[in-house]
Amino acid sequence: MNEKLNIKGMGCGGCVTSVRNALMGVAGISNVDVSLERKQARFELAAPATRDDAVKAVEEAGYEVIE
Repeated sequence: MNEKLNIKGMGCGGCVTSVRNALMGVAGISNVDVSLERKQARFELAAPATRDDAVKAVEEAGYEVIE
């Protein structure tokens, strides 16, 4: 399933890398594309991962997910 998160707090390429790494660290998340310009992360989500797992990973990396 394709998912998208709007992310607040990213300001540089390092932030993009941090968000990408956080999401890639969740089992079941793949094909992560993080855009600094759009302030979004797009990815594929499969079991056992849930959207809540993705949100938690981004927030634990220090960024805010905006619904």
